Amino acid sequence: MEQAPIVIFAKWQVAEGKLTEVISALAELSKLSRQESGNLAYQVHQSIEEVNRIFLFETYRDEEALDFHRNSAHYQKYGLNTIVPLLSHREVSITKEILKPKA
Repeated sequence: MEQAPIVIFAKWQVAEGKLTEVISALAELSKLSRQESGNLAYQVHQSIEEVNRIFLFETYRDEEALDFHRNSAHYQKYGLNTIVPLLSHREVSITKEILKPKA
């Protein structure tokens, strides 16, 4: 049985005055994450109403690909060590699709 892709929905609230730093680090993180063989998508969005609110939608081939991403040097450097300390709030949901649209 084929494993369903893993989809990450993340909502970040960037600390006041830290948006430029977060976007700079996120540019590097997203570029390198998209190059991972198990990464199927990596989308970054900014709220129109609240510019310090960032949304990420990431898709990985399977749990192994997600583990590879989490253990990568670029995730550790740009994600955990650079971006996370600049956030005032962070929510992350790890999901898999359960109802697929008909082809």
